[in-house]
Formats: sequence, structure tokens, C-alpha cells
Amino acid sequence: MLSPSSDIAMQIKSQAASLGFDACGFAAAVPVDAEALARYDRWIEQGRNGCMQWAAGHRDLRSDPSLLLEGAQTVISLALNYYPAIFQPAGTLRVAYYAYGRDYHEVLREKLTALARYIEQLTGCATRPCVDSAPMRERYWAQQAGIGFIGRNNCLIIPGKGSFFFLGEIVTTAQLPPDEPCTLTCGDCGKCVEACPTGALNVVGAADCNRCLSCQLIENHAESLPQWMNSIVDGRVVGCDECQLCCPHNAHVKPTSVVDFAPTDAVMTLTPDRVAHMTAGDFRRTFAHSAIMRLRHKTLRRNARLGDDSHNDE
Repeated sequence: MLSPSSDIAMQIKSQAASLGFDACGFAAAVPVDAEALARYDRWIEQGRNGCMQWAAGHRDLRSDPSLLLEGAQTVISLALNYYPAIFQPAGTLRVAYYAYGRDYHEVLREKLTALARYIEQLTGCATRPCVDSAPMRERYWAQQAGIGFIGRNNCLIIPGKGSFFFLGEIVTTAQLPPDEPCTLTCGDCGKCVEACPTGALNVVGAADCNRCLSCQLIENHAESLPQWMNSIVDGRVVGCDECQLCCPHNAHVKPTSVVDFAPTDAVMTLTPDRVAHMTAGDFRRTFAHSAIMRLRHKTLRRNARLGDDSHNDE
């Protein structure tokens, strides 16, 4: 016979699935373990966060989810597939799959909020939904909640489903039975390390954002990018999926069923000429509900020029 908390846990997971989430797991809302904290601190101390200066902030909140919600007992981790069913045509500037459709912050927040309201009504307990704009260690909590493991490419890999997933969390005062953490690893596979076009990955899974194309194209808003990128960018203007595309766990991924993640017309027709003639107003109107807004107009134009040049060099 199921305990009351187990019955509630099953109802929450069922509701999560009905909202379109592909995975849902629970972990106790306790401080992050010492080994994970030390590893993250070393990454920051070595300057491997690069232009992502925000990654060094809010260490206390990143270390203890109970600081995000008084009386927190459980971190609910959720995953939402974004792998596309159709792809950009030849001749367009390359956009990473995560930015194909509607801004995932909006989509995730709506779904997380709906699930949080359900949990509050079901349990009478408080909740706090968190998208990746909150200082939560998403992949860590997803692993603790048994959803998947952190690969050498630093992505959360869900066994049997792959890594093309957005992650979100709900911190709650409801005490729910924790799932067993996922203990799988990449083993001796190093395909992502070999495939990374800039050598930003290493065998121990510590990414160097100073060399990561995705980081440089999205987070670096300088007028120009490092010279070494010129021959490597290969038409990319938003992110880079190479370390995921080569991953064996993504060999049989299924497209998302979330309509909001279907590629927009703007992404499907994003050419160097179109970007060159795009005003700041055009940029805001075109990408108002897209994750591409994070780049800013001038950054997209900079990337498009570099991306166009890299094609011309071929």
C-alpha cells in the first residue's frame, strides 16, 4: 500500500506529464554536496566561466536551495524536450536548436507555474518555480532527482532520450519521497571532446567558456570576437550544438511535441543579407519572444558578419 506522500508524488508526476514534461524527479532540498561545490569553485577560480561573469555570483543561493524558499523540503526537477522536427534550410545562418522557437523561459515558466499551482492546491504547501534565470544548479539537481547524468559535454543526458532538454525546477515545502540519484556516466566515450570545434571540452568534463563557441557568440558582446574564431564559426550566429549532435545518446532522439518550440519563420529565413539590413527596431519586433533577444541587435550583426565571412572562406 502506498504512503500518502508516495501517492501525492505519483499525482504530481502524472500532472507534470499531462503538461508536456518528459521527465520529473524529486530530491531533498539540502545543501549541494562538498565535492560539487569544490569543483564549481575551481572552475570559477580558474576563470573558465569566461565572459559569463554572472556565474560567479549568488554562490550561497546556488549552494543551498532552501535559501530560495523558507522551509523548503523538496526540489522537483523537470525536463522538456526541444529537439526540432524540421531544420533550417541551406544558406541560412546557423541557430542552435534551443533558440529555434518561442523563448523557452516563457514556455517553461508557464508550465512550471501551472504545475506549482497544482502542487499548492494538492498539498497546501508553498512553491517557487525556477527557470534558468534563477541561481539553481539545474543539472546537479536533475542528477540528484534521478532524471539523468551530467555528460562530458556538460549537458544533462537522460538515458534513452538524449540531451536536447530544457530543465526547470520547483522548490517546495512539501516533503516528497526523493528519487534515487542517477549514477551513470559517459564511461570512456570522448566523442564530444573530439568533436568540439574549439577544444573547449576536456576528458574530465570541465568546459572552458573562453573557447566555447556558444558562450562567445551569445555571452560575449564585445565589438569583435577573438581572431581564432574566424575560420571556425562556420555560419553559426546563435550557439553551437556540435557536442550534442555527436553524442551517442542522441542517436535516436525524438522531436518535441511542444508546438511553441517549432522553428519560427525568422529563424528559417535568417540570412546574412537579412541581418545586414535589420534595424534595432526590426530586431526587437522579430525576436520579441525568442531567446535570440539575449544576443542584442549589435551582437547578432557582428556574428552574422563573421558567419558570412567563414562561409566565403570555404
